[in-house]
Amino acid sequence: MSKTIIIATKNVGKAKEFKKLFAKQGYTIKTLLDFPNLKEVEETGITFEENARLKAETIATETGKIVISDDSGLCVDTLMGEPGVRSARYAGNHDDNLNNARLLAVLGELPDESRKAHFNCTMIAAAPGKESLVAVGICDGEIVSVPRGTNGFGYDPLFEVDGTNKTFGEMSQEEKNKYSHRAKATKALFNHFDDWLSR
Repeated sequence: MSKTIIIATKNVGKAKEFKKLFAKQGYTIKTLLDFPNLKEVEETGITFEENARLKAETIATETGKIVISDDSGLCVDTLMGEPGVRSARYAGNHDDNLNNARLLAVLGELPDESRKAHFNCTMIAAAPGKESLVAVGICDGEIVSVPRGTNGFGYDPLFEVDGTNKTFGEMSQEEKNKYSHRAKATKALFNHFDDWLSR
């Protein structure tokens, strides 16, 4: 199997995170920026796993390389898991401010006990001829009524992490990595990666 891993993103920062994890094993990390001729995979799934699997397995088939893809989102208990897979497009497009404004409007004046939520990150590693590896990371918290903090992106200023009294928007990147759903999913994937690849 090739020692190249494609991270199914154009986010250079995300690729750097994976490079730190896999460099000691001798893997070269690339992103979709290194494969400009690949067609964008449409995320038509209705679950995080379906979307991550679609992207990872399609790109693995087309390139013949190991691919890691993830799909993430915010799930609010009172809203039956919404916005879920539509988190980035909750207000109709990829606009963080509009998405946050819509979520606050939908929740209105609901009390704290009705604002429980969690972030889900589902990560898939795919390779030609292999059953894909699935890893999930969950971070529990609640939606605050007023945005706090300017760090991060998406719903970070609205999501207070259980046990911290801080939103992701108030945390440094280093602190966020201790709690985040993506960090947990990445760790889980990495812990099983070598066994999966050797099967």
